[in-house]
Amino acid sequence: MKPITECRIGCEGTIVKIRAKEPVRGRLFSLGLAKGSHLKVLDHTLAKQTWEVESDGTKIALREEEAASIFIDDDACAAKGEA
Repeated sequence: MKPITECRIGCEGTIVKIRAKEPVRGRLFSLGLAKGSHLKVLDHTLAKQTWEVESDGTKIALREEEAASIFIDDDACAAKGEA
């Protein structure tokens, strides 16, 4: 398990935990990001301040704080040699 801020572009997996307090937690849930959701890291800015992810066919832009609070099953990335 690792935050998506530590994943490479193209890494995908299942959200296993969201460690965020309100109002960030509420924003993530309103975007459809919850435990058990499938997520793929599409891109990030050079400074890694903004992350683009896809969940259930929806592309979402996340701030660094939001992205760092989302943890995915890193076994999926490790299987592809991305961990």
